[in-house]
Amino acid sequence: MELTQQDQLRLNVLLAQTVQAIRIDESRMKLHALSEKGEASIDLHADCKDEKYLKLVRQWLSTQVLGSPGGYPVYLKRWTRMGQGIGTASSDSLEKLLLLGEPEAVVAVVNAQDISNEIARRAWWCSPTSENARCLLRSPAVVNGSMGTELAEFLVEFLPFEESSRAIIDSVFSILQPGLVNEATRVDVWKRAKRRNAFYLGFIRHGSSSLPNDKPAHPDYQHCQTLLQHHPSPVLELLYELFSPSGQTLLDIMGIVLRKPNDQDVAVECFNRVGDTFRLDYNLPRNWRDINELNDCVKKTITAKVFQDIIEIWPQAQQYIYAILYLSMLSETLLDPIFGVTDSIGSVMRKRIKHLTDPILVQLTAIT
Repeated sequence: MELTQQDQLRLNVLLAQTVQAIRIDESRMKLHALSEKGEASIDLHADCKDEKYLKLVRQWLSTQVLGSPGGYPVYLKRWTRMGQGIGTASSDSLEKLLLLGEPEAVVAVVNAQDISNEIARRAWWCSPTSENARCLLRSPAVVNGSMGTELAEFLVEFLPFEESSRAIIDSVFSILQPGLVNEATRVDVWKRAKRRNAFYLGFIRHGSSSLPNDKPAHPDYQHCQTLLQHHPSPVLELLYELFSPSGQTLLDIMGIVLRKPNDQDVAVECFNRVGDTFRLDYNLPRNWRDINELNDCVKKTITAKVFQDIIEIWPQAQQYIYAILYLSMLSETLLDPIFGVTDSIGSVMRKRIKHLTDPILVQLTAIT
């Protein structure tokens, strides 16, 4: 079975030009094309069921563009939507995928590594969704190009309609990249976190530099700075950062999220972010499934000479170092035994993980 004669003729004329991207409106049976001159559209005249005819159209496009009717292997849908994409690909390969009229091919393109600003522009024309915007903003070329601010503005406007906490976290993280939004927008997004703490986690991902300095420095801030000048140490460097106004703000926000995570995505992200924030370059284990075993490991680890040397010159540092070691070993694996057998959210979920969050909050409090 082939395309109708009039459709085949119009498509041949279309591809004889320099086409940059193609998308298909399945509900209206229209094919849209993007070129340097602008946009063009072709009405499709199916002589069979629409679904079958659209498959023929995509096979025809694939034959013309790739030399094979196979097109993009849509069975890779789960792979590409997990963020794997198609790795590093040439611009020519990505350009061809955008001519197939296949939504999954567009997903593969936006997940490609090192995608250019121009390819991003074409892919965005094909499928302007929040998921695709977040994927595109993983590329430095897109963030620093003309598409960066456009995608960020879209995500800001779409934030009120996001239902998934994971999507909110990823969107906030994406738009907070340097140069994408102004200060007023950043403050507005920050204020929204009071209604839904998933917003805070987007800020936490960027670390203390993205937060407003609305907390005073820790009382030992200056003392830690003095010690650091005479006794350089990764532990003291981390303490000095955490004792700063922005560091104290970060710890305060972590505490807010830990006290009342909305759902499992928020809890998982928070545990991971806390562990990443306190991470030290000592190859400390983070795959604990039992909080008591983690605590036992901290008690043994703190006896190491590298930590005892600091405690000897500054006894007060013992509680700080203990807290750092404890929090640096956190990750979502602590939640696996619980979340693996329940899909609870809200207050029910918080009761189930209270035996984890309570001791974590104690250690956070020890350095605030």
